[in-house]
Amino acid sequence: MNNLVVHSSMGTPISLFSATDLVSWQAKQSETVQLLINTAKLQSQKTIVIPALGSNEVERVIVLIEEEGDFWALGNLAKQLPKGTYTLDVAEELVEANATAFLLGAYQFAAYKELAPIVAKLAIADEQTYHKVKATVESINLARDLVNTPAADMMPQHMAEVMSELAEQYGADFNQIVGDELLEQNYPTIHMVGRASDNAPRLLDLRWGDDKHPKLTLVGKGVCFDSGGLDLKPASGMRNMKKDMGGAAHVIALANMVMAAKLPVRLRVLIPAVENAVSRNAFRPGDVIKTRKGITVEIDNTDAEGRLVLCDALAEAQTESPALLVDFATLTGACRIALGTELPGFYSTDQKIAAELMEIGLSNADPIWQLPLFDQYKALFKSDVADIANCGSTPFGGSITAALYLKEFVEPQTTPWLHFDVMAWNLRALPGRPVGGEALGLRTMFSYLEKKFS
Repeated sequence: MNNLVVHSSMGTPISLFSATDLVSWQAKQSETVQLLINTAKLQSQKTIVIPALGSNEVERVIVLIEEEGDFWALGNLAKQLPKGTYTLDVAEELVEANATAFLLGAYQFAAYKELAPIVAKLAIADEQTYHKVKATVESINLARDLVNTPAADMMPQHMAEVMSELAEQYGADFNQIVGDELLEQNYPTIHMVGRASDNAPRLLDLRWGDDKHPKLTLVGKGVCFDSGGLDLKPASGMRNMKKDMGGAAHVIALANMVMAAKLPVRLRVLIPAVENAVSRNAFRPGDVIKTRKGITVEIDNTDAEGRLVLCDALAEAQTESPALLVDFATLTGACRIALGTELPGFYSTDQKIAAELMEIGLSNADPIWQLPLFDQYKALFKSDVADIANCGSTPFGGSITAALYLKEFVEPQTTPWLHFDVMAWNLRALPGRPVGGEALGLRTMFSYLEKKFS
């Protein structure tokens, strides 16, 4: 993406017009331009490239929009334009949104397949806007890349390399606890879920920022591949399980945004990274594990492994009483059933934060939707032999019971907690959002953090 955005005021203008505004503008143009626009209208073209007379250059690009303020109006444009550098001929307050959509639409995952390169560059004149857009798009594309990478190349050790490189880039501290060290340092559930794999489980831990600043802790589910364990998934359910580390991808990307913006926080990122595999030492339904927090958990289903690795990481995060604790996870299909794949659900122990996040998401085309921490459902994961079971006795309310399970490992009385249950994957292509790995709710979450901590 680095070569697709430049800090400059020079370029071919891109203008956005409603149908009415285009008629007014068109009337002031030459007969040749008017004819070109009329021809494009007859062909129902939404994008009109106006060539410069007497040359092969482009004089202007016109994009027809149906409604003002459509964030994704330029989401498909980058892949349609000829080679050149372009600028946005829009009001100053609209540059950031339109530039972000344009550049997100230029995303390609070309690690394993040669693709025709995007040849349209975008110039942004304002330096602050340039840096913010660049960091936002790079972060989201980083999450996309991590999710799209096949599991064989994105196992716990590979994720550790990504975290280490991020730490080096921003001068952060990075440590990891690997394999049996997890037992020695009391992270039993992370070890249990990942022990059957040849790819050793680990807890990745990045710290950045001044100790004097408010503590912000991010936790991401890093199940690099989920077979379901002994409760084996069917082939259709296993096909895209390389994306089960999507929560980790989200918090890595969010951390990149925080550090690039130099927010005044003491950032900590915790990622329990495992592969949920099947082997002779795989954990079993009916096993009981004592977690880091001391709560005993009966394993009802080995395919409810994400909450198991998260609970030890959340318990560790809570020991420092951060000012805000946020986790992202591809946790439940139940949330997808409730909200679909394109609207991430979230839970909050602080209603004021939740309301503000909802408002931000609806205003910036990155919506999220609050679901309830309905305590009455705690009875659904009761166990006869342990403190709790790792999943509910009924499939109903599955996202809520998963969130309530995680809530057992945080202290909402002292720490506001946000839990995001995300898909991390686009099933269909939308403007600016190709099929494949996706970051959902990140722009909204960062906007909140920027406002809270700046």
